[in-house]
Amino acid sequence: MREVLEVVSVSKSFVVPGAPAVQVLRDVSLTVGQGEFVGLVGPSGCGKSTLLNIMGLAERQDHGDVIIGGWSTKESSDRHLQQLRRAELGYVFQNFNLLSTLSVLENVMVPLVLNGARREEASRQAEELLTKLKLAHRLDAMPFSLSGGESQRVAIARAVVHRPKVVLADEPTGSLDSYSGEVVLDLLKEQVDFGIAVVMATHSETALARCSRVEHMKDGCLAGARGR
Repeated sequence: MREVLEVVSVSKSFVVPGAPAVQVLRDVSLTVGQGEFVGLVGPSGCGKSTLLNIMGLAERQDHGDVIIGGWSTKESSDRHLQQLRRAELGYVFQNFNLLSTLSVLENVMVPLVLNGARREEASRQAEELLTKLKLAHRLDAMPFSLSGGESQRVAIARAVVHRPKVVLADEPTGSLDSYSGEVVLDLLKEQVDFGIAVVMATHSETALARCSRVEHMKDGCLAGARGR
């Protein structure tokens, strides 16, 4: 299995003025292969979201390296990190993070436009994907008018429309009802079947049951994997 994401001995601390530094991640190493569905589970505050942010190049680690598609990011410039984020990664958040001033179609077009696609082609690809996700009737809708399940489907469409190597999902079903949650998990599993790796932080046993591997976090460390 080809490795698409490697976390190598990553540590991270946060400093609050007037207080001791808080170490959130402690020498964490993790390898994710093409088409793997990896679950991250652990108590609140154990470091799951921080690890996802570092894997997603949204935060810099203090020590260690993150390797994406064979590229070490430890010494990368901010510009190179931005290029890697746009081309190789997709994100799915619990609170959706849709752009409120853009329509459903425009939200899904964003990654394609940022990667240099012409607007006409970006619109065509976004519409094709949204139609597949049974959202063709909502192309012109604004985010405020969507249900939770619709919003998360739009968020997943935006995360995968540019065919990233890795999708990072932070509690993607946490704010959804059980039916909408199952739809979202089906969509994520479909991406895995296409060869995209998914790393998902979750507290949901239903979500973890979909994973091919589950990594347990405790006190900023990975405590071991459980296969499925």
